Amino acid sequence: MKRREFIKKAGLGGAAVAAGAAVNAPFVHAQPKTAIRWRLQTYAGAALAEYVIKPQIEAFNKAANGEMVIELYSADQLVQAGELFRSVQNGTIDACQSDEDSISSPADVAIFGAYFPLATRYSLDVPALFEHWGLNEIWKEAYDEIGGVTWLNAGSWDPCNIATTTPINSLADLKGKKLYAFPSGGRFMTRFGIVPVMLPYEDVQMALSTGDLDGVCWCAITEMYTVGWADALKYYLTNNVCGAWIGSYFVNTDKWNQVPEHLQLLFRLTCDSSHYFRQHWYWWGEAHYRVNEKKLQLTTIPDAEWKTVEDEAQKFWDETAAISPRCARVVQILKDYTSQMEKAGRPYRY
Repeated sequence: MKRREFIKKAGLGGAAVAAGAAVNAPFVHAQPKTAIRWRLQTYAGAALAEYVIKPQIEAFNKAANGEMVIELYSADQLVQAGELFRSVQNGTIDACQSDEDSISSPADVAIFGAYFPLATRYSLDVPALFEHWGLNEIWKEAYDEIGGVTWLNAGSWDPCNIATTTPINSLADLKGKKLYAFPSGGRFMTRFGIVPVMLPYEDVQMALSTGDLDGVCWCAITEMYTVGWADALKYYLTNNVCGAWIGSYFVNTDKWNQVPEHLQLLFRLTCDSSHYFRQHWYWWGEAHYRVNEKKLQLTTIPDAEWKTVEDEAQKFWDETAAISPRCARVVQILKDYTSQMEKAGRPYRY
């Protein structure tokens, strides 16, 4: 082979080898930025959190693909429930899931969080009121006036029923009963003689077992079985104090503003997914546990007597309307909504 041809062919081969090396070289990923890390505390104890928020946080962490990680803490793990709002506000905790009533929110609308007496009949009432009757706008307005915390959204949980260690067949049977209860709901039920008690969530079952509590006015039957309270209780009153719990997501405003828009959207979407899950999980559970489980005996106060509670709730609404013009707007919406549901008839109201 002539020297010139050899050099030419050798040069082409070298180029081919170099090209092949470039094609087959391992892809070097750009080093990811340090993941955003949040600590989020829920109102729920560990057993209940398995259903009401853990699937959401696991889904978010997976979908965030390393860009953001949320560490989930259950009730009272980091701070006591009554300190949650302030802790989110000052950045001790980045976010929380809870009703406003029990975390000491300073907003005037906080009284409507958790179980505002007889405000709802079914869980679907809550998203209907927020999405179509103006409560979203009112809540945003209220929390925009409070620095440091951003309110994201609200959803519905289970109804509020009373379960006790002795049977309740009339309003008279409630007198003197020490019940674990939310602040506003408990305050309302004092009109019928109950003694509302607040204590750490995880201490409730022990307090029931020792007789320090006579029962709960905190949730409905699904939660009672899920968290083990049904083991220490005997009777379940089917009359609702309220048809659905209103819970919200709150985030520290500075921390929220540091989250990229696509991750903010992802978090909101997983909140919606969690709201949807609870809609059907509680709807299934409230019927399932009444029919198929026998730890709790069902009792009912007759409708004619329970109407005393419903009438008293209307007085409570009017008293709440006097707190502020904004509370008056919410109460009027509740009245207008209830009126429309009654006019619509079955299945909206019976």
